[in-house]
Amino acid sequence: MKERIERLAEETQLLIDAGDISMLRVFLDDLNISDVEDLIDEFPDYAPLFISTLSLNRAVNVFRILDAPTQERIVKKLSADKIFGIVNGLPPDDRTAFLGELRDQELQHRLISLLSPEDRKEVFTLLSYPEDSIGRMMTPDFLALPKDYTVEEALLYIRRNGKNSETIDVIYILDEKGILIDDLRIRELLINDPKKKISELMDGRLIYLKVQDPVEEGIKIFKMNNRVALPVIDTNGLLLGIVTIDDILWAADEEYSEDMQRMGGTSALDEPYLDLPVYKLIWKRAGWLIVLFIGELLTASVMQHYEEQLAQMIVLALFLPLMISSGGNSGSQASTLVIQAMATGEVRLRHWWQVFRREIISGFSLGVILGGIGFFRIYIWHLIFPNLYGEHWIMVGSTVSLALIGIVLWGSLIGSMLPFILKRLGADPATSSAPFVATIVDVTGLIIYLTVASWIFGPLMN
Repeated sequence: MKERIERLAEETQLLIDAGDISMLRVFLDDLNISDVEDLIDEFPDYAPLFISTLSLNRAVNVFRILDAPTQERIVKKLSADKIFGIVNGLPPDDRTAFLGELRDQELQHRLISLLSPEDRKEVFTLLSYPEDSIGRMMTPDFLALPKDYTVEEALLYIRRNGKNSETIDVIYILDEKGILIDDLRIRELLINDPKKKISELMDGRLIYLKVQDPVEEGIKIFKMNNRVALPVIDTNGLLLGIVTIDDILWAADEEYSEDMQRMGGTSALDEPYLDLPVYKLIWKRAGWLIVLFIGELLTASVMQHYEEQLAQMIVLALFLPLMISSGGNSGSQASTLVIQAMATGEVRLRHWWQVFRREIISGFSLGVILGGIGFFRIYIWHLIFPNLYGEHWIMVGSTVSLALIGIVLWGSLIGSMLPFILKRLGADPATSSAPFVATIVDVTGLIIYLTVASWIFGPLMN
């Protein structure tokens, strides 16, 4: 694959250098649209040239699979005729996504003005839905039939109107009031008697999306059902549009990218990393780093509070990094597992108590394992280096092992419960990221460790 792209890039460069636009058009029109997208990634400065050179239908198909910042950058450099053709040639859902993502409001209004009154009304209707809702993703291009049609009438209707539909794999059935009551796959029409009524083929197993549902809900429903498209209804059951699997896959990819960025301790990037100006990249990362830095400053306050104990038992300071990393690691593990389970629908808010109980057992068990390893390590080091921990090596080992049990247990509970708390408050659980959890557990873990040390070494320190 890499060799193919390199070869195509070399051929493209030769045609560009030669200034042979006619041959470039022939060359680009013969490629798969995914290959043209790869060339746009290779030659971002020539992206407007590629789109201008392609035939209109091909240009529309390439344009619709580009990311929003690239689309905006290209459309600003196209001729008026090409812009008109692309904007009017885009499917309604792709057109809405493109216009909704535009950061230049003046450009957005100018492009909308190029549409017909009917298409303009359609765009305004779709843009009126919340940004991360199913309504923004749907297309009004679908086929729907009354239930009293025969199979023969249905197939005739599909032949006449199917060209303008996003997909004809699934046909939607309406009652007398236009309420969605079922759907049929096209194969059911093809294999049944032409005289049979549509109502006789219905099975009542209707799966649908609601227009105000969040995109995450749509992703879950598609994942659980083998469908290429799903209908979208309003609160009264009226069929408003459909969402297709390709749009859901794009949305799932964006959701995954945003969650990964948040879990890494940064705000979600709204454009590709290499296209993002450095000052914006700094700003996206600075907010979280400042919050985490202020949180970590509390560790200095904790150590200052226990300064006297640390001064008397310097050996305890040797294990501070061990305590901090163990708590942070256990918290990050638990947080990642719960966030992933929430994202896939395996865990919901009502399951918090079950998760809490499981993490008590898991955290305690993991703490015992790490605590045992820690004590064993101190014992072995004492045998090799008898003067390292002195005569109180058992107390040192006990402090480390007991503190690890408490810290790992606490880290597991914090990491697993934070996603539930954030979800309950209406925030994205992914923001309980590894850095955020680690910061909380770092501070509280030090308190646990030094408190255990005070209990065990208290008589020696007085």
